Amino acid sequence: MSDMSTGHRYDAGRYEIRVKGRLDSRWTAWFDDMTLTDESDGTTRIHGPVIDQAALHGLLKKLRDIGLPLISVTQVRPDRPALPLIDPR
Repeated sequence: MSDMSTGHRYDAGRYEIRVKGRLDSRWTAWFDDMTLTDESDGTTRIHGPVIDQAALHGLLKKLRDIGLPLISVTQVRPDRPALPLIDPR
């Protein structure tokens, strides 16, 4: 389905993908230099920017190809810069 047919535009964003199992840091380059974090519950969190929907599908295909069960895929908002504190005086 194309963007024009749905009326929606896909924007690049940051994603967090959770998989069951461990991926050590040597896999970082294979996952487009996203950050891999081992969690205490035996899962791996893969997070970082994804340029477009095709790139997201490519990441998911890589996970399928290495056989790690997918737990979740979440688009996350980028961290907002902290607002300066204003003295109310």
